[in-house]
Amino acid sequence: MSGVAAVLLAAGGGSRFGGGKLLAEFRGKPLVCHALEAIRESPVDGAFVVVGDRAGEVRKFVEPYGFSVVENAEWGRGQSTSVAAGLSALGSDFDAAVVMLGDQPLVGAVAVGRLVRAFEEGASVAVATYGGKPRNPVLFSREVWPELMGELRGDEGARGFLRARWDLVTEVHCDDVANPSDVDTREELAALEDVEPPASGEF
Repeated sequence: MSGVAAVLLAAGGGSRFGGGKLLAEFRGKPLVCHALEAIRESPVDGAFVVVGDRAGEVRKFVEPYGFSVVENAEWGRGQSTSVAAGLSALGSDFDAAVVMLGDQPLVGAVAVGRLVRAFEEGASVAVATYGGKPRNPVLFSREVWPELMGELRGDEGARGFLRARWDLVTEVHCDDVANPSDVDTREELAALEDVEPPASGEF
């Protein structure tokens, strides 16, 4: 048991995409399903999927995985509300959470596993890096949740907290096993079709 939960942010409306982004097909399945499969294959003890826009449609794809669904009625106020909703849903059952994005289909399970391993080795905050640059996913141990929740603002998600408390961060090299490209537009989704999937590797 790792004591770690995955919190997948899947509530946004995808305005630049024209709506319905997470339901758009990518490599034969809805975009959000790639993140769901990464969670299923990773060493986490639970998963919470935060939904908002088109919640009923997204929920249909989540339910076969057996993950918990968290409805965020405030999703229109920005990503920070989904982070807060996801962490609040965890209760006292978990010691850390890996926050993931539903529009990063090429992150994969190994990157998540490396963050879990970093936590097991003592990290209180672990950030996946690619080419030396911090991106998603990010792990937050329970001890930092109160401070993190206090720093959440608008659509910035956890970035404000990370800037303020970089001293707590353990950087976790992931660019050999994952690609952090996210999808904002239909053109970006089409371009990802030609990108090689993440290489397999050890957690």
